[in-house]
Amino acid sequence: MSNSVQRVIRSHPSSDGDGVKIRRVALFNETVSDPFLMIDELRSDNPKDYIGGFPPHPHRGMETLTYLRQGGLEHRDHLGNRGMIHSGGAQWMSAGRGIIHSEMPSREANGLHGFQLWINLPAVNKMQAPDYRDVPATEIPVVQAGDVTVKAIAGSWSVNGETVEGALMNMAANAGILDVELPAGSNVAISAPAGHSLMAFVYDGELDLESAVAPKSLVVFATGENSDCTLTSSTGAHLLLLAGKPIKEKIVHYGPFVMNTVAEIEQTIDDYNRGRF
Repeated sequence: MSNSVQRVIRSHPSSDGDGVKIRRVALFNETVSDPFLMIDELRSDNPKDYIGGFPPHPHRGMETLTYLRQGGLEHRDHLGNRGMIHSGGAQWMSAGRGIIHSEMPSREANGLHGFQLWINLPAVNKMQAPDYRDVPATEIPVVQAGDVTVKAIAGSWSVNGETVEGALMNMAANAGILDVELPAGSNVAISAPAGHSLMAFVYDGELDLESAVAPKSLVVFATGENSDCTLTSSTGAHLLLLAGKPIKEKIVHYGPFVMNTVAEIEQTIDDYNRGRF
């Protein structure tokens, strides 16, 4: 097993939607994180930091995965989809050729802690029909690997040699997402399918790595023939482990749109302004 670190990409404070405070890892110009485009962490006990939510806005050419550890979020879109997830649940959305949606926090929530991941769609799928699915916490498999707790949100994995399949198995680029809790002094061996990118966003605590890593950073592991790692923590850690098959296509990004050429972005803006979504 290899824990060789290829790259560390730091997050930075930002805001989005109606003033929602987040920490963001922007990956649009990174090849090592392909197919992941962005990671946002939303975390606050102060409703002023998140209650404005994300009012209606468009997307094209990518997928989102929203995962909540605490709180509630309601999804609505122009296709008539509507759903609420609560603590431990996830929402998956494939924007495809175009969708207009909103994500608004529950006003009953006592704080909000969650993540939104953007995953690229390959060019051949960017103009497919949009899709959406709620995944309640009860549908997300939870695996105990000794003292380590692994929640399998998406994708196919091996955890200490045992095959684990997440609640979502149809994400773009075969993307996989685990929420891993490592108690102090624990370790776990995890593998993704061969040839996949493999990375960890440590949102609490620290991993034992070859060098110090700033908190709230994305650690990109070096992968050769195998995409595997052994995660250890002397002090305890919580992290999202991400994997996906690199798409290896040019990315042209403008706000909520992710396409392959400038002409496609211009067409997307025109389509949206003319109500063609």
